[in-house]
Amino acid sequence: MRTAQVTRHTNETQISVSVNLDGTGQAQLATGIGFFDHMLDQIARHGLIDLSIDAKGDLHIDGHHTVEDVGITLGLAVAQAVGDKKGITRYGHSYVPLDEALSRVVVDFSGRPGLAMDVNFTAGMIGALDTQLVFEFFQGFVNHAHVSLHIDNLKGHNAHHQCETIFKAFGRALRMALTPDPRSAGVVPSTKGCL
Repeated sequence: MRTAQVTRHTNETQISVSVNLDGTGQAQLATGIGFFDHMLDQIARHGLIDLSIDAKGDLHIDGHHTVEDVGITLGLAVAQAVGDKKGITRYGHSYVPLDEALSRVVVDFSGRPGLAMDVNFTAGMIGALDTQLVFEFFQGFVNHAHVSLHIDNLKGHNAHHQCETIFKAFGRALRMALTPDPRSAGVVPSTKGCL
């Protein structure tokens, strides 16, 4: 089983994350930001990743440190769980609609962090989540999972729908990229021989 547990404590946040990349989509989430928990649940459910996240942050200031540091810690856990990447599909992509909204997410477990995100949220807040922090979450994840990630919201005028399509598509893209490829068992999917 490809699993990992990572705990990260700073003066601003105390975060524990456990992942099972070969799970069934079960999630136990407590970040103190309800809509963020809802989005993390989409990653678990659509990525078929068992995910447990307990985060205590300085929410009396705002959600920035909590959301960013959850991204960082989740990235560390995924990187640890995926290991040397032998036998994985490596690339994943997904289009996900929700009513009028449509998003596309493409991921590459390349070993090189990079984020290109083109999303114009139609609202500044969704519940208690500042929509600017969606970028910070994915930036933290990318930098510590060492993946290349492209996120595009192609359509949408409801910010809740925009955000949910992004997280669902991210979960689906992760699922595709992390799925073992039986034709490449034991082989690193790169001409370089390492990722």
